[in-house]
Amino acid sequence: MIKVIAKNFAKGDKIDKILELAKELIETTIKEEGCIKYEMYQNLKSPDQLIMVEEWETIENLDKHMASEHFKRIVPQMSVYMDKKPEMNVCKKVI
Repeated sequence: MIKVIAKNFAKGDKIDKILELAKELIETTIKEEGCIKYEMYQNLKSPDQLIMVEEWETIENLDKHMASEHFKRIVPQMSVYMDKKPEMNVCKKVI
């Protein structure tokens, strides 16, 4: 199993725009082959931090997702409303 933890840094007044786009991305992505989980969380202490938590069966499933039409279309739209590039960690389960 592959887990992705991507921390996004929203411009404070643009969180609603990001969430609107993220909703479309999530609704489409959860139908993809190999997608186990695809959810967005908000940091309680820093509300401008939106954390995407993903679980994939294989790295190949994740690669296909990142090459998908909806990913390539929606993620650049979301980045317009970000203060900086996301911090993305791709992990595998070891225990």
